[in-house]
Amino acid sequence: MAVLKFRAYYEEDDSVYRDIVIKHTQTFYDLHKAILKSYEFDDKHQATFYRSNDTWQRGREITLEKYDKQYKAEPLIMMETTIGSEIKDPNQKFLYTYDFTKGWSFMVELINVSKEESSKTTYPSTSRTEGIAPPQYGTKSLLGDKFVDIEEKYDLSANAEGFGSEGDADVESEDDGMGSEAEEHGSEEEY
Repeated sequence: MAVLKFRAYYEEDDSVYRDIVIKHTQTFYDLHKAILKSYEFDDKHQATFYRSNDTWQRGREITLEKYDKQYKAEPLIMMETTIGSEIKDPNQKFLYTYDFTKGWSFMVELINVSKEESSKTTYPSTSRTEGIAPPQYGTKSLLGDKFVDIEEKYDLSANAEGFGSEGDADVESEDDGMGSEAEEHGSEEEY
């Protein structure tokens, strides 16, 4: 039985990814659940896969359920569609979208096919984790939402007040006895 290894990249940062091993006879629903588990997301929202090509264009849709929207072609249903049936290329790619409101997107790429399955592994399984997963519902802290407001209020850009060179001349001209001592130490360290 073939074991497929998919790499699920977080679309916003491709250094954040999870490798998931799954049997070719398992369904897209199993892959959907494995991706969510690997990123520590809950499974309370809508989701869909799109068969894709090397340029990550959306193709045939494989959806959790048939949603109330227009489809170009009748979608496949995750629970009824085996992964092996949709592998058309040795580097097959899929786009995975979760929580249509938040728009979580992942690029899922087939990176390995093995004929040997491990008796120690329960499929599907996460075989590798790279990077810190984004929090599903935003920043959480001891201060809650107030912390984000405070952080945004005091977030300074490079040209904002506090980062200019004003006042630098005043500091240099003040002689507190430290200036010449620091200069002496600086010249000694050069040797």
